[in-house]
Amino acid sequence: MPAPPRSLASDDRLRHEVAALLQGRQAHVDARAALGGVPADRVGDRAGGEHSLWELLWHLRFTQADILEFVRSPGYRTKDWPADYWPDRPAPPHGSEWEATRQAFLADLDALVALAETGDLFAELDHAPGYTLLRELLLAADHAAYHLGQVVALRRRLGLWPPDEP
Repeated sequence: MPAPPRSLASDDRLRHEVAALLQGRQAHVDARAALGGVPADRVGDRAGGEHSLWELLWHLRFTQADILEFVRSPGYRTKDWPADYWPDRPAPPHGSEWEATRQAFLADLDALVALAETGDLFAELDHAPGYTLLRELLLAADHAAYHLGQVVALRRRLGLWPPDEP
């Protein structure tokens, strides 16, 4: 039995839901809240865990940028897993790098939300048959939700959660 035709209303609803999933809130932590207000001198502390806040942010930024590149670029080149996807140290080499990386992650997140709101969610990517924008957006949201959960858990261990109210 063929699927019922999609309506403009159902497409708009799907776009809204995917954008909301990417942005967090609802049942997932908001990336801006999870990554905001972290003292620079604490981002390299693992607090007995496997990763520091820096490592988690760096991984989130790199992976999300990789997904964004994959959907945008027919010349996409596969990265080496896991070597390319994790930083080589628990803290950034320069104090300003935490904020620059956080801003880059948030800018790419906004770009993914824009694609959710305007892109063709169901068309296969020309350079990757079988892959759709919808699949990649869901992948990005799922990946971010998992690691942002780790960020919150680590911030709790570090005594940095919940964040101070403005």
